[in-house]
Amino acid sequence: MNQAAEIASQSVSGNQFLYEQPLNERMRTFLRLEFLYKQLTHNLETESSWASRACISALQDIVAILARGDIRGEVLKELERQVYLLQRYQSIQDVDAGRLKETIIKLQTRRNELNEVGPKYLQPLRDNEFLNSIRHRSAIPGGTCAFDLPDYSHWLRKSYPTRSATIRGWLQAVKPLCDSVGELLWLLRNSKPAESCTAANGVYQHALEKGNATSLVRIAVDKSLDLYPEISGSHHRFTVRFMKWIPEEGRPVQFTDNMSFALTIC
Repeated sequence: MNQAAEIASQSVSGNQFLYEQPLNERMRTFLRLEFLYKQLTHNLETESSWASRACISALQDIVAILARGDIRGEVLKELERQVYLLQRYQSIQDVDAGRLKETIIKLQTRRNELNEVGPKYLQPLRDNEFLNSIRHRSAIPGGTCAFDLPDYSHWLRKSYPTRSATIRGWLQAVKPLCDSVGELLWLLRNSKPAESCTAANGVYQHALEKGNATSLVRIAVDKSLDLYPEISGSHHRFTVRFMKWIPEEGRPVQFTDNMSFALTIC
């Protein structure tokens, strides 16, 4: 059982926080790519040179993750599978045909874009000497400062439109894959409804059915509770412990009262 709580949190409504826990390696990879891609696109809209640094850092991390295996192939297979499954719903009367068709077209578009970049889509970024020099120096604490990389410092002093255009050009190599991952995660997150659950004494345990295909656990917690879940799990079962941060002690402690939360198992 994986005891590390790899939780991605974000606001889901005015009074809730959402926490997610992947239950397999592919989902961990997808969530990390989404996390980095959001960082990159968010900072790309900010004009400061520090934001451009953050963009380059996120891009380097994305490339490092994608270089570890045939993630493009996995994403293509999953896109094909989802298109096939959704097409089977077209003959069902109660299905929203318009929305279904729109979703299928969107997945097919992502698939086509990913096919177009080809299996060597990372090569332009790998061969870029400027990016390689930044990557090598990034392994050293503070290694990308001005006296270490004067060319990087010079580039960061260029106008925002110039820096933005350059980053967007580099981004084209990984954008089709990152957009496809985002589409697949959207489908997964909306595949099941949330259910109300109770954590007895701040702890909740759930056994998953044998042979299930669960890959993601989502927990929504009311903001007013000022609590967060610590999740450990595998494809067999998962456990949630709700924690409260105690500033005076400088560490979290387990919440020991009963509490309600919303659970989605995808």
